[in-house]
Amino acid sequence: MATKTRKAREPSRTLEPVAAEPPSGHDGPGFPVVGIGASAGGLAAFEAFFSGMPADTDPGIAFVLVQHLAPDHKSILTELVKRYTRMGVFEVADGMAVKPNCAYIIPPNRDMALLHGTLQLLEPAAPRGHRLPIDFFFRSLAQDQRERAIGIVLSGTGSDGTQGVRAIKGEGGMAMAQNPKSTEYDGMPTSAIATGLVDYVLPAAEMPAQLIAYVAHAFGKTSFPTSPPAPKAEDASEVPSSAASSGAWPSTRSSCWTSMSVICSKPRPMWRRSFATC
Repeated sequence: MATKTRKAREPSRTLEPVAAEPPSGHDGPGFPVVGIGASAGGLAAFEAFFSGMPADTDPGIAFVLVQHLAPDHKSILTELVKRYTRMGVFEVADGMAVKPNCAYIIPPNRDMALLHGTLQLLEPAAPRGHRLPIDFFFRSLAQDQRERAIGIVLSGTGSDGTQGVRAIKGEGGMAMAQNPKSTEYDGMPTSAIATGLVDYVLPAAEMPAQLIAYVAHAFGKTSFPTSPPAPKAEDASEVPSSAASSGAWPSTRSSCWTSMSVICSKPRPMWRRSFATC
């Protein structure tokens, strides 16, 4: 009688875990993003700041400039900054991705937020005279970049930027303010300094050297392209699922205003988890 030969059972295999690619948000390789806010006297302050940038160095940093503007006022800031830097200088288009060694200028009659590394332009929710566009942007910058967020408050009246500085410091970022004695209007920097959270108080022209030294010390030597391609405005209404699932931000552009409306109805301590201006 023929005997049946059993096939030897293969030893069970253990699957080795595969390292997942980092999400495209904060956890991946990045670079510092510097938000700079100014109001009255801001043009002179921006001019002084960028005139102090080393001409032979690519800082490996992105700069985002937020200036108080009348809704129908065409900004001349883009052309002014171009005179003092070899970096790419762009007026922001909705969905524009932030790149190192570039400067981005807010357009008139828009609020702006940083969401998953892209600049989102939004219709202002508050009426003119009650808007705080610098706080609005700084809060989004803090949440999106965390310790890579840097906020700079230049000349201006009022206190816009102060709550944004609190948000940036609350996420481990760095804050600078223009020395009030060197400003045309000292309200904004004085208010920021009064928080006790500002790391450096300097004239605008001295800020770039300190900023570059800080970045080199905090993040190590950077090596980014000296001439990055011009950023393209992309549709950022869809965001990576890894970023959307983090819970830190609304997952789509359309949910931003809904989220802000809900948060604005809650007590003020919620500011650390929202870029809304209530």
